[in-house]
Formats: sequence, C-alpha cells, structure tokens
Amino acid sequence: MSELTIGTLCLIASLILIQTGMHIGIALMLLSFIGVWAIKGILVAGKLLASSVSTSIASDAYAVIPLFVLMGLFVSSTNMGRDTFDVAALALGRIRGGLGMATVAANAVFAACTGTTIASASVFTKVAVPEMIRHGHTPKFSVGVVAGSSVLGMLIPPSVLMIIYGVIANSSIADLFKAGILPGILLAIAFCVTISLMASWKPASVVIDVKALEKSYRGPLEGASASAIILKFLPIVILVGTVLGGIYGGFLTATEAGGVGALAALLIALARREMNWKVFWNVALETGRVTAAICFLLMAAALYAQMLTLSGLPYTVGQWLQTADLPFLSILIGYLTVVVILGCFLDSVSIMLIVLPFVIPVFESLGVDLIWFGLITIVAIEVGLLTPPLGLAVFVVKANLEDQNITTWQIFMGTMPMTITMVIILALCVIFPWLALAPVGVSWSWW
Repeated sequence: MSELTIGTLCLIASLILIQTGMHIGIALMLLSFIGVWAIKGILVAGKLLASSVSTSIASDAYAVIPLFVLMGLFVSSTNMGRDTFDVAALALGRIRGGLGMATVAANAVFAACTGTTIASASVFTKVAVPEMIRHGHTPKFSVGVVAGSSVLGMLIPPSVLMIIYGVIANSSIADLFKAGILPGILLAIAFCVTISLMASWKPASVVIDVKALEKSYRGPLEGASASAIILKFLPIVILVGTVLGGIYGGFLTATEAGGVGALAALLIALARREMNWKVFWNVALETGRVTAAICFLLMAAALYAQMLTLSGLPYTVGQWLQTADLPFLSILIGYLTVVVILGCFLDSVSIMLIVLPFVIPVFESLGVDLIWFGLITIVAIEVGLLTPPLGLAVFVVKANLEDQNITTWQIFMGTMPMTITMVIILALCVIFPWLALAPVGVSWSWW
C-alpha cells in the first residue's frame, strides 16, 4: 500500500470514526499512530506520539487558551449578558423589529467577552427568547434570532476558534483577532438589516399579531435614569475596551490581553457582588476542563499533521492543483462548500482539526494569505453551526429553552434567514479580502 493511499484512508477513517461518536482527539491520535506505523514503522510512530504529547503545546503562546477561557467564564457567571440585552433593548425597542435587533447587538457585545457560541446561545436563550415571545414575536423568529446571532461569538474577537486556527496554522493570534473585527461588525449589521426587512416585508414571520410591531418595548430599564443605564453598560464596555483596545493599540499581546481581561472580568464580578467562593471554584474547575480538552485536541492535531506530511497527501494535492491550472476561485468555492457540508455533520473544532492540517499546505503553496484564509474558514464553519442535522448552536438553544414545545426543526427554520445572510457575508469576505486584512495592515488579494 502506498504512502498516499495510507494518508487518504486515514483521512476518510477520521470522518467515519467521529460520526460513530468517538472522541475527536482519540480518533485523530489513533489513526495518526496507525498511519505513521504503516508508513515508517512502529518505532517512529511511538517517537512521534511521545513528541506530540511533550512538545506540541510546550510554548508560552498557548497560555492564551486558559486566560481567554477564564475571562469568558467569569463573564458568563455574571448578569452582564442580561444587562447588555436590557440596554440594547432600551435603545432599539422603539424600532420596527427592534427587539430582534437588540438581541443581535447584545450578542455582538457579549461575544467580545466570551469568545464562544455556546456561552452566547445559552445566555440569550434564557434572557431574550422569553422577552420576545412575551411581546408577541413568533417562537420560530425568537429562537432563530438567538441561534443565528450566537455565532458572532466565534467571529468577533476574542474567539476560541481563532486561537485554535492560529495554533494549527502557526499564524499570529493577535492578527486573527484584528481580522475578525470588521467582518464581525458587518455580520451583526447584516443580521439587523435582515430582521428589519422581515419586519417590513413579511411581518407575519416576525410577530403573531402585526400590531405588536407598532408597540414600543418596555423593559426593566424603561424610565431609568441615565446614570443607572450607564452603570448597567459600563462594566462590559470597560472589559471590551481593555482587551480589544490593548490588542489593537499595540499595548498588549494576545496572551497579555487574555490575562488582563481575566483579571478585569474577576474584578468586575466582585464589584457587582456576583462572585463568591463557590462560583469562583466552579469557574476555575471548568477552565481547567476546557483547557485540558483543547490542549489534548491540539496534541492530536499535531500528530495528525505529521502523519499527513509523511504520507505526502497535501503536497500531492497541491501539485495536482497547480498543474491542473484550475481557477483559484473554483478551488476556493469547492473548499468552502466542503467545509459547510461537513458542518452539517461535525462540530466546528472537529472540522478544523481534520481539514486544516490537510488544506493549509495546499493553499499556502498557492500563495494565499493565511490570516484571510482563517477568517473565511471560520465564517464557513459558523454557517455549519446553523445547518441540520447537527447545528451545534441550534441544539444549545434547544437545551436551554424554557418552552420545550418549541421543536428543533422550528429553530432550524427560524435560523434560515440568518444562514442566508451569513452566506452573503462570506461571499463578500471572499471577494473583498481587505475586509479582513485592512485592520492587520496587510495588502493582499487573490484577484
């Protein structure tokens, strides 16, 4: 059996094993070990396995993982998500479809503190969905907006997916954070435009009674003083400004920003009197569990990348693409289509760990800027978070719903306008690379 065949079989087998329910890290390590064994022998396979465990994450740069996880968990353990929603609802509640827009705006701000879709979906399912339904919005629209806007957590920095991509692609995590800000804001605005169009052209899809669109939202901050409103919103502004301002201003590296953000989040939680020893201990334990899981996945990815390199599969595919003289756009569309399809069956981390070690050398040989490539990859993966049968954001919303009469299929149908909007933004990011690269200070284009 040729080395190329071994690499191909391991790639296919990884998809099959993960679909059967095997843990992604175990599947990749097992197949990588078997693949290297078949190519170079068991002695080399054993040495590479030991090396991936002992050296693949032995760098100070990986400290960014637990620090941003810790910051996100501190924020999630407080009521900052509810306060952000209340302020956004007060500002936008008088606009047609404003409550849905407020959910998007609050999710965008909250995403800049947590970095995960799961946290955003969990918080706003409990905060925003009951409020929207109480004010006459259809259940399908309410859950669709929450699930759709929750994916902003993976795009607006800091993002766990960006950190994982930066490690796999050996790219600057700070540059990836910078690259995500314009597309993230653009996507949030596009979601709001979509909601406005739905409320104007097809109000029956937004509210049960069209008259509900004419009513102003009256939330807990209605009639509150300016100082009370500022106090509600000030903590999250301080946190976002400290972390992202430090990175974009060049004062902090990504790792330093994570440490400063974690400390700021802790101090804010203490000042709000929402942190006690029990909550702190639970946050610390969860940070350890999440960090250990991510590090194990990265070790598996390192061994998997070495196996693919030994098999020569990425080099062979890259050479074939160059000699086939295919248009770059055709290659890119094919890749993004595969990523979206995989998102229908796999979670986002699994897609990155399986696909990126294979495709990054291919696209790097084509002269692609890896920061831009990472950005469009993450957006394509986010589309998969909303598509059946395994849209992770959809199932997180379903698990946190108070009203269990809302079905999973209703949530999928509710996210459809958001999914279409994301595909449009993905197309814009592909056509105009400067959307991602301008904040990084890089001038590059594929056309």
